[in-house]
Amino acid sequence: MSFDGDLYPDVASVVMTTKGDMVDYDTSRQRLGIGSTNQVLTVTAGLPAWEDAGHVTQSRALEVACGDETTAVAVANNLITFRMPFGMVLNQGEDGLRASLTGAGSTSGTTTVDVHMNGTTIMSTTKCTIDYGDTTSVGASAEPVITTLTLTDNASITVDVDAVTGGADETGLKIQLIGTLA
Repeated sequence: MSFDGDLYPDVASVVMTTKGDMVDYDTSRQRLGIGSTNQVLTVTAGLPAWEDAGHVTQSRALEVACGDETTAVAVANNLITFRMPFGMVLNQGEDGLRASLTGAGSTSGTTTVDVHMNGTTIMSTTKCTIDYGDTTSVGASAEPVITTLTLTDNASITVDVDAVTGGADETGLKIQLIGTLA
């Protein structure tokens, strides 16, 4: 017995009409015509279908350390500056911008982080905060409101710390930018 690459020789010659066609199954074997340039095979309503590749998005995350792991974080402008390695459209709120600490602040208050693109904040007055005793901004009392969702390729990104907790002993600040390629 040999295999010549045709799994359905009796059906394929009946339903396939164009180079690149495939056979799929709904209630019987049927032709799934080849898609167009820049289309990808996906599933729609439980069946294979060709869709424009533009709908295929993969989340990307870029994490940046804003200092070392042991030195206490202090209020400062331009704590770190880096360039965007690609264009990115951020998700809204904590799904698009997060901050984390290695060591939590020990006394009341919040660690407040502001992110700027080319010198202008990307948030409204509601910045990214980490509540004292926590090491992540996820679930903080106030979720960041991002007003500039599109970060451009090669843009200068700076991180400011606008406030620290009463203990001023939090350490290991990092930010995460989360979204899709622009």
